[in-house]
Amino acid sequence: MSPQKAIVFAVLHHALFGLHLGSVFAPNHKGMEMPDGDTRWGHLEKQVRTSRNVNGNPVTDWLMGGLNCQIEHHLFPNMPRANLRHAQGAVRAYCQHVGVPYLSTGIVDSYAQGLRHMHEVGQQLRHPTAVSAATTQAS
Repeated sequence: MSPQKAIVFAVLHHALFGLHLGSVFAPNHKGMEMPDGDTRWGHLEKQVRTSRNVNGNPVTDWLMGGLNCQIEHHLFPNMPRANLRHAQGAVRAYCQHVGVPYLSTGIVDSYAQGLRHMHEVGQQLRHPTAVSAATTQAS
């Protein structure tokens, strides 16, 4: 392989790999609840409230590398990814028992939630005076 082809291959490989990683990481956290400055969450609450699981099937598991079970991945980072789905029922039941919201949604809805969130936070840059006025009126 010539040096030019090797460079083109490396650039394309990194670009596609980055696109894949972004498409896997984004639906798990974008648009999730974040604590305000005065709120202190424990480990369980922090990991569950700031993560979202993506429902799917074995193909989804494979494409997302098991990270579609994001809540369980954060709670049990050393658990083999093949076992994360098996832990979901117990984790969901425990969260319900202690009153911690557990969010699991489909892939399309997870991207939609993330895009809505980015649209909302970008509103200030698109219309800074309207957002400032709304914030002032709400205070």
